[in-house]
Amino acid sequence: MRDETISAFLDQLAARVPAPGGGATAALHAAQSAALLAMVARYSDAAKYDADLMNHVITEADEIRSDALELAEADAAAFGAVADAYTLPKETDEERQGRSAAIEVALAEAARPPADVVRLALLLVSLAEELRPAGNRNVITDVAAAAEAARAAAVTAQFNIDVNLRGLKDSPVQAELAAMSEVTDDVVTRADRVVAAIREEIAR
Repeated sequence: MRDETISAFLDQLAARVPAPGGGATAALHAAQSAALLAMVARYSDAAKYDADLMNHVITEADEIRSDALELAEADAAAFGAVADAYTLPKETDEERQGRSAAIEVALAEAARPPADVVRLALLLVSLAEELRPAGNRNVITDVAAAAEAARAAAVTAQFNIDVNLRGLKDSPVQAELAAMSEVTDDVVTRADRVVAAIREEIAR
């Protein structure tokens, strides 16, 4: 996925195949958010800007972008494993029990990449909050775009977490995954604040 063209990825996304899907899209929202933040920081390179802050944003955002691309690939692989588990035979009681166990394991694993995407989205919103008052005003709307992309990453990933949680019964990851909804809510609230502040600034 990392080396595909945008067109090829969209063709796969539009096809009737299990993956990529919403989870990979969430990770790519995060990657785009990170790229936008790094771009704004790189444009904020004159003497009047805080060089330490801009270097911090660039380093963090570039790392998050790489992590997000890895999560897009991990999500596609994990969802493929879920689809495979659902195709297991279920003719006998033993087969049904084995199939149910395999599905639960696959669902738990499939919920991990989107949970990690939500965590990345929280980091991205934090960077946007730091960059909003300090970045180059000529590209400040790109910080708003980055905040919106981080918001989309978290909300989209949360849908995937929620749907996987429905299939889990006694998995040890249930509590961890259920707690991610609060993180998503925090991302949404903070992203909305960043966007509102930038809207107010450019409306003056």
